[in-house]
Formats: sequence, structure tokens, C-alpha cells
Amino acid sequence: MLPIKPHLWFDQDAKQAAEFYASFMPDSVINYANHFPMPGGECEVVEFTIAGQSFFGISAGHKLGINPSISFMVHFAPSRNADAAQQIDQIWNKLIEGGKVMMPLDKYPFSERYGWVADKYGVSWQLMFIRPAGEERPVIMPSLLFTPPVAGKANEAIDFYCGVFKDGKRGNTSPRPENMGPDKAGTLLYADYYLDQTWLAAMDSAHPHGFNFNDAVSLLVPCETQEEIDYYWAALTAGGEAGQCGWLKDKYGVSWQVASTVMFDALKNGSPEQIARVTQTFMTMKKVDVAALQLAYNAE
Repeated sequence: MLPIKPHLWFDQDAKQAAEFYASFMPDSVINYANHFPMPGGECEVVEFTIAGQSFFGISAGHKLGINPSISFMVHFAPSRNADAAQQIDQIWNKLIEGGKVMMPLDKYPFSERYGWVADKYGVSWQLMFIRPAGEERPVIMPSLLFTPPVAGKANEAIDFYCGVFKDGKRGNTSPRPENMGPDKAGTLLYADYYLDQTWLAAMDSAHPHGFNFNDAVSLLVPCETQEEIDYYWAALTAGGEAGQCGWLKDKYGVSWQVASTVMFDALKNGSPEQIARVTQTFMTMKKVDVAALQLAYNAE
């Protein structure tokens, strides 16, 4: 298994957004960009890395609308970078250009310096100054916000995910000590957990946010074998909903893609003809068929 890869669905600016992030985020690079044919036009894809976390972006229209239900926590730790306090301000100033401040960059009870912003592409970032103790967390962690109608189910969802992924384990857990408005005692202020070589976070919020999990930000599980695809497809669709092209929604509404590495090898290394054959084959599938993709890739 390979680490989970956040998948960002942009209307038309995937490569532009990736270049924007790589221009100021630490240890960032564009891995590759390409196109594949779709009915009515071409679809642009880009794989990029920010601070060691790999992302996949796609420009495919349809205006799905990226929202803060899945955001990305960016940790600034003086143990890793002596200039962490200055760096958080610099990156914040880049992200707020044309964006929307959700929580101002300021001092909070849980952090000396924290801010939450949706950038000009709609992608949501939580910047946090930390002084970690115990097992160190990566610089970037996807964070899931469980809002109505699944508010209060974050803890249950973490247990579910840790049971699905064979290396799954819980990390820190901070439940609410008492009722806080619509948020009930015991629901999660914050928790983190480890799945498929990837740290993620989760929070509950019963307030009326006006957004829920959707396909605009999904969690991509790259699989190297059909056995892996069969297992994760069955486990994650249980109580949820199967979609097209390896997409699914789990029983909490979180969008996942159970994908084959053959597809991404074709997008990165294939000829235009190979990419067209592989993507045309892929479009006909629900659960991914690795052998059929490989056959399309290898065809003369």
C-alpha cells in the first residue's frame, strides 16, 4: 500500500493552484502535469507535493465546490525550523490573498499562533504553531470536520477507519469535557489518527455551517493489486454508496477513491495514445479492474 493522497477537484485551475502552493510552501514540487480526453473536452491533471504530502489535482469543470469539510493542517514547529514563527506569518499572508479568513491568525488556548483560511481556489488551510511532545506529526495533515447530519460521529468514524486500514491506529484525542452550545460533551474537539502511512485529523461541529463532505476533496487510496482494490472497495462502501471510476462515499459521507497505480503510471509516463486508451477504459468502470487497465496500457 502507498500513502493516502488528497484529491482536489478544481473547476479549471488545478495546475495553476499547484504552482501557486509550490511557490511558497516548504519542500514543494510539481511532480508532473498532463491531460486526458473527456466527453466535451480535455481534463487537466497535476500531481504535486507540499511539505512531503503528495496531492493530486484535476481540472474537470462541474463546479463541485471545494469547502472546509476537509481542510489541511499545516504545522509550524521550532523543533523543525527555528524560523517557524516567522514562516507561519509569511505563508498566511500568501494564502489570504484573494481568500477568505475563517479564523484570524492569532493566539488561541490550543496554540500560540493559529489561523484558518480558505485560499483563492477555495482550498481550506489551518496554520498552527506547535511545540510537539511524543511522536512527531507530519507538517501537513488532512483534517475532516463532521458537521450535521454526521456531527458527533467523528469518534465512531475514526474507529471505523482504523478497523478498515490494517496499520490504523489512534493518536491524540481531545473530547469536549461538557456541553458547548449544540456540541455535546464527549464529541471531538480534536483527534488524530494514522491510516495507510498517513496522519489525519478529525473534529465535530454541530453548528450550522452550510457545508458537508463532497467529492471536491476526496481521499485517494492508491492500490498496487486487485486484491487491495477489492478489499478497500468492499470495506469503505459498506453502509455507503459506490460511484463511478473507483469513487465512493462511505457511511459518513466522506468521499474516497480506491484507485490503481496503473492509472497514475499511465498519466505520468504514458504516450497520448496510451493515456487515451487507459482513461477511456477507466470511464466504464465502477470498481477498478487492474487487469483491464493494464491491458489498455500495454495494447499496441
